[in-house]
Amino acid sequence: MGYPVKDFVARYPMLYHMAQAGTWLSIHKLGLLSTTALLDLFEINGDLRLRIESTHRPKCVEISHPVHGTAVIRDQKPMSEKALLKCLLNMSPRQWYELLNRRVFLWVTEQRVLTLLGARAYKNNEHLVMTIDTARLMAKYSQKTELSPINSGSTVYNPQPRGRATFASFDDFPYAERRKYGKGAVAELTIDYSIPDIKDFVLRAEVRKANKIVKVL
Repeated sequence: MGYPVKDFVARYPMLYHMAQAGTWLSIHKLGLLSTTALLDLFEINGDLRLRIESTHRPKCVEISHPVHGTAVIRDQKPMSEKALLKCLLNMSPRQWYELLNRRVFLWVTEQRVLTLLGARAYKNNEHLVMTIDTARLMAKYSQKTELSPINSGSTVYNPQPRGRATFASFDDFPYAERRKYGKGAVAELTIDYSIPDIKDFVLRAEVRKANKIVKVL
């Protein structure tokens, strides 16, 4: 059992994050925040928080704060609650949404970003794509990191079973069972709650539309 951090870094030297276009300055200032962290910072509570954090988001949601301005919480279009109910293990949909919303998600290969950028729901819009130095990030955040072997936010195309055990620390990740998949052994890297100093680990920030680079920031 386990996936040594040094081996992971060697296999995946760069990580990737896709965000709403126009958010680079905010991310640079506030850090890369999970949905839960963003709701905490913007002091969002009550019914609005419940809808954003604990139920499915079919559309992006804009929130505002007198000090921090506005922020956009991305949609969960690739996830269908009907499909989720069929593949979810020992959890309610609300528990699953809250589990996901507390995490910052990073893709482990550029191909996964390109696939998402080319998806029907996203290909006609511009998006911010950040390339992140894995070694430097893990030197600080490996203890807050968990890995997923699947795209946990998608139930499209034969959704795989998922639950709390989907996410595992480096020590607990079943790499011996999954090494046969090569780079596909891991789909996502997640970090609990936030990466407030993400700017220190970003190698490149770009605006992309589908597979085209619109602007380098």
